[in-house]
Amino acid sequence: MELGLVGLGKMGGNMRERIRRAGHTVIGHDHNADLADVHSLEELVGKLSAPRVVWVMVPAGEPTQTTVDQLAELLEPGDVVVDGGNSRWTDDEKHAEELAAKGIGFVDCGVSGGVWGLENGYALMYGGDAENVAKVQPVFDALKPEGDFGSVHAGKVGAGHFAKMVHNGIEYAMMQAYAEGWELLEKVDSVTDVREVFRSWQEGTVIRSWLLDLAVNALDEDEHLDGLRGYAQDSGEGRWTVEAAIDNAVPLPAITASLFARFASRQEDSPQMKMIAALRNQFGGHAVEKK
Repeated sequence: MELGLVGLGKMGGNMRERIRRAGHTVIGHDHNADLADVHSLEELVGKLSAPRVVWVMVPAGEPTQTTVDQLAELLEPGDVVVDGGNSRWTDDEKHAEELAAKGIGFVDCGVSGGVWGLENGYALMYGGDAENVAKVQPVFDALKPEGDFGSVHAGKVGAGHFAKMVHNGIEYAMMQAYAEGWELLEKVDSVTDVREVFRSWQEGTVIRSWLLDLAVNALDEDEHLDGLRGYAQDSGEGRWTVEAAIDNAVPLPAITASLFARFASRQEDSPQMKMIAALRNQFGGHAVEKK
């Protein structure tokens, strides 16, 4: 099929390549002309055959809203817009309503996979009407990992980004647990090789995971994380997860504590946050602050 892809950054650029490898046509647009196949949304829409599918992969908030507003004026009834960024699920409901007034479909898609997705595939969580999802399905199939799992039609519009938000909340808590354990091991005199302790956990233990593998990668690059400042940013989804928990009276003590720990990292050079920063860099290519 043909796909228009808006936003060719760390995620979008690799997604374009993976979709093309599956045999589909991707026409990409980005503010960086060196990355773009076309240089305006008008040109992108003009090169696609109806019914068109345009996947938006730009930062959440105003950039996404502006792009959706522009596409609403360019697309035609029967076309579909996919928001694959990290938008809040309440924005999805708004975008779907605005586009539906013009006969344009909307699908929200939470995407996980970071800088590793090109080779390993992307975990996809999408929401929307079955009719609109079906128009995007070949792209979902191209992006997902090999095998039976890795993608899900999570429910109605907003369900995809809500599921991805909860995924990221769980990720916060898992990273925090590894970071706390690492700091404690580093603190005591009796443990003389913390990195190899972490490596030993990669096989045969109940806490083995991809995040643990990435922690070992980070420690192989900088055994004691001496080159990092203990500062970790939050992308917003951890906050939204906690807010949703409050709205629905669901207790999330571990996820909430991990979010607050990141806030604490901005007050001092926290050893735990060195590991959080290293893990975010390993799986998502997020920037780290050097000393």
